[in-house]
Amino acid sequence: MIHGTWEPAPAARWEDAFLTGNGRHGALAFGDPDDDRVIVTHHTLVRPNNTPADTAPPRLAAALPALQDALLAGDATAAERFTDDRPLRWVRPFHPAFQTRVRRAPFRTGAVTHRAVDFTTGVVTGVCGERRSEVFVSRADDVLVQYVSEPGAVVEVDLDHRLPGVPAALGTGRGIASAGRETVLTLRARYPDSTLGYTGLTLLLGEAGRTTVTASGVRIEGARRLLLLTRVRRHERGADTEETTEREIDALRALTEPPDGLPALYARLLARHTALHGPAYRRVALDLEADPTERALPGSALLDRPDSTALLERLFAAGRYHLLSSSGLLPPRLTGLWTGDWNTAWSGAFTTNANLNLQTASAVAADLPEVTEAHRALIEGQVADWRDNAREIFGARGIVAPSHTDGVSGHTYHFSREYPLHLWTAGADWLLVPLLAHEEASGRRDPRVTALLSELAAFYEDFLTRTGADGRIVIVPSYSPENRPRGGSWGAVDATMDIAAARHALTAAADRAPAPDATRLRALADRLPPYRVNDDGALAEWARPGLGDRYDHRHLSHLYPVWPLDEINPYDTPDLAGAARRALELRGSENDSAHGHLHHGLVAARLGDAARTEYALARVLTGDYFHDSLMSAHYPARDVYNADAAHTLPALLIEALVQSTPDRLVLLPAPPARCPRGRLTGIRARFGARVDLEWSPGEYQAVIRPVRDAEVELRSPAGAARLVLRAGEERVLSS
Repeated sequence: MIHGTWEPAPAARWEDAFLTGNGRHGALAFGDPDDDRVIVTHHTLVRPNNTPADTAPPRLAAALPALQDALLAGDATAAERFTDDRPLRWVRPFHPAFQTRVRRAPFRTGAVTHRAVDFTTGVVTGVCGERRSEVFVSRADDVLVQYVSEPGAVVEVDLDHRLPGVPAALGTGRGIASAGRETVLTLRARYPDSTLGYTGLTLLLGEAGRTTVTASGVRIEGARRLLLLTRVRRHERGADTEETTEREIDALRALTEPPDGLPALYARLLARHTALHGPAYRRVALDLEADPTERALPGSALLDRPDSTALLERLFAAGRYHLLSSSGLLPPRLTGLWTGDWNTAWSGAFTTNANLNLQTASAVAADLPEVTEAHRALIEGQVADWRDNAREIFGARGIVAPSHTDGVSGHTYHFSREYPLHLWTAGADWLLVPLLAHEEASGRRDPRVTALLSELAAFYEDFLTRTGADGRIVIVPSYSPENRPRGGSWGAVDATMDIAAARHALTAAADRAPAPDATRLRALADRLPPYRVNDDGALAEWARPGLGDRYDHRHLSHLYPVWPLDEINPYDTPDLAGAARRALELRGSENDSAHGHLHHGLVAARLGDAARTEYALARVLTGDYFHDSLMSAHYPARDVYNADAAHTLPALLIEALVQSTPDRLVLLPAPPARCPRGRLTGIRARFGARVDLEWSPGEYQAVIRPVRDAEVELRSPAGAARLVLRAGEERVLSS
């Protein structure tokens, strides 16, 4: 089973519940036949925890020149005082809505319970004897669909908000309206000390049987089939109204037309959904010729076999499935689109100094434009706040992205002395990189991206005003997430990541600007400081002499010019690539965060280091990072539910096997030893082509299907060559 996973028992923990989603609504299905629970989530569900004054960017622009003077004069700790003395404020935390429950009188039939998720359809299934439950979240109709056959002689159905960590003061109210075979269940929730809240609605349809109202839901006797259609909506401006609720109920009823029986209705809803989900999921696939016996194992058994290629196949497929399912209204959060606990670690936010960037790393190559569009939506929804950050903190035009966001506010307000995230200026560039890669692959420039680059360049023109004795720009203050140099504090000077981001943004903006503006922007980029190689022969994290490296850290911010930028690579800049490889060798893993290992592997793959790519992959596969759901954890021993490893692993495997730039194709740059043979199909290249690759020891065959003319450099185990491609003409390369 490459394109799905299964378990022989219900999930005992919400972390092990199988997942489905449409990028707006999410669902966690436990698969318990006696208490069929489905936790409902939605990207917009964030709990208000701060006042508007708390979430404005700090007004520090007037004090910026004095800070710059102090840092340049050698005051290593000056940046620690560059705050508005506000205590650390976390962004608004993501939380679950409620769970739907279909409970029957407990009994044991002796039948084996079997639960599964089909990645090709997004359907989670639970089976026990004749009873069958199927759950999916429709991409076509934005509704959570649960279809239950033979639910039991007597079942009770309700919406239950009592999930781990739910605030005791959460205000709730229920509504139950039952007529004929139709029941409407309503759950209204109001956040503590707030007029804001959310409403959950379930339209319940029964086939035969008798329905009676209970204190919390309905009791159904003798029903052959049940169909539940569920939505949740957050109220942004005060309490929900009856009129709004009735419109939502009518919208759910409209999905049931024509009324031709529950099996036909379910089939129609499923077909509309799979017409969108299925083709997206199937665009790219990885086949490592795993043992069919191992492919048939449940996921939990495969996780006990970290050397199994069947495990790698399944994790690749699961990663693409979960990434697609969590991307729509917004890209994936730290937890994707799912959580079963109100106390979600790190607020379940979007962290943009590594985590979100890693999770979406495969979007272009793995041909998931749905992810790229969700990523674009996050940016476009916050760009006005990014302008506020630039103006209030730096006194500049343009845009500065925050390190943390709840998905609504783009203001920088999550910072402290140890984590001066408001000093980080590289975030907007990193967030724009996937949009630029998408443009390269499609061959079409987007005026929205051009406008964002122009604003980012304007920020750098206003901010990069300090120079050294050599006439070079000095980036001050500068921050390398989330590390500090020896001989300095967290806020420092000339972090390598900041240099690379500024150079990339200015150059990319210049490529699209009118001639006079382009000349000015390139001249500014040319004055940025060069990268520094330290006494250990490693690419230094800070280009400023006197600032030493702290190697034992989970972030690899200074290797940004290697990945994702391609600026430093083994082909064009071999000396700097060697220094980057040395920096990677010296880098520790600190607290074994999964994102650190995957980031390490992505950089290693770009450097063509197969052994280190294999090492990073092995650390993740042997560290007990994956739940039975095949969603991952942040730390080993499945500690802290987190999507970094699950969503990033496909990107690592793709980078190890196929890499592309607008003018280069690299085949098998760093194949892991555990993948001696296989087939990777559907990869989208940034020069406008699809690539299928098949390989075995000493041999490979690549099929390239260009959609536009291109001339690129080919790098493969056979050596280097020029490759001239013509749109519509398939090319086959082999060795």
